[in-house]
Amino acid sequence: MSAIRYEAIKTCKQSGARLGRVHTPHGVIETPAFMPVGTLATVKAMSPDELKELDAHIILSNTYHLFLRPGHELIREAGGLHKFMSWDRPILTDSGGFQVFSLSEMRKISEEGVEFRSHLNGDKLFLSPETATDIQNALGSDIMMAFDECPPYPAEYDYVKQSTERTSRWAERCLQHHKRPEDQALFAIVQGGMYRDLREQSARELTSMDFPGYAIGGLSVGEPKHLMYEVLDYTVPHLPAGKPRYLMGVGSPDALVEGAIRGIDMFDCVLPTRIARNGTTMTSQGRLVVRNAKYAKDFGPLDPACSCYTCRTFSRAYIRHLFKCDEILGLRLTTWHNLHFLLELMRNVRQAIQEDRLLDFRDSFFQAYGLDKDDRGF
Repeated sequence: MSAIRYEAIKTCKQSGARLGRVHTPHGVIETPAFMPVGTLATVKAMSPDELKELDAHIILSNTYHLFLRPGHELIREAGGLHKFMSWDRPILTDSGGFQVFSLSEMRKISEEGVEFRSHLNGDKLFLSPETATDIQNALGSDIMMAFDECPPYPAEYDYVKQSTERTSRWAERCLQHHKRPEDQALFAIVQGGMYRDLREQSARELTSMDFPGYAIGGLSVGEPKHLMYEVLDYTVPHLPAGKPRYLMGVGSPDALVEGAIRGIDMFDCVLPTRIARNGTTMTSQGRLVVRNAKYAKDFGPLDPACSCYTCRTFSRAYIRHLFKCDEILGLRLTTWHNLHFLLELMRNVRQAIQEDRLLDFRDSFFQAYGLDKDDRGF
């Protein structure tokens, strides 16, 4: 019995995108969905109640970082991640694989796992498929990810082939070691770099193991957007229609829409919160850097078309003042706005799917945002 269930609601006649629900032990996720990232058991600058006010259905936390601090055993002792951070809606935890490969310059990969040094203090540590699974079992997330190797971009074919085949073997070990399948769903991660045959091989090997859901990893790692979309075009058809599909680490507005058109159900990215802390906001008319001097006497909202708390209440001039004075409220307000923007975007995407007009929505949204077919990036 799987811990989650995917419910298909509708397929958009115009685009082929799908509307659905993912039923989890801590609630329902309306899909396509964007997941705010709470790396260290907190979405930076936001409280759990504020995330609920934004109607975030699910958040993501990071296995690697929680393993380093405060430690998964402490979180287990606290009653699990939901209780530890006072969040009673679904949580997804990644496997830590991406962080091991991106944050640690000194690492040694073997069939058993990865030996690496902590980016905090240089301590020598080790993660294997089994330990990554044990950590996530202790955290108690609704959805947990199999430990994988994320190859860089660009990478030679032979290296990616070896890496992809190792990821499949590691996924099987995670599945065999998983101790809580009744209340935690383990997703596999399709790898293969930018090579079509390796992506298809990875999808074929992983789907044969019958995981409750599947992620596509190794994208948004520096490749051009058109290449990412090409990989999705030939990878998604090899994933089961009756299970959730998750595109990892993608959160620019254009990629969320294009990903949904290609059949993706779930997305996550630190982008909206990270750029917000630097004063950069997403608006219906494109990017707006509120720190810029031209907003010093601008008493309008960040986005006149936005209904979020920030835009209903404060002006660009005031928010700029907060940033110039290093006041914490400034970055909280821009974070609130950016998360609202992406969550509202996904609500609009779901509505467009329901009404069979997602391609029309894409074209009008991109035009207003200032993106043409040759420049769809944030």
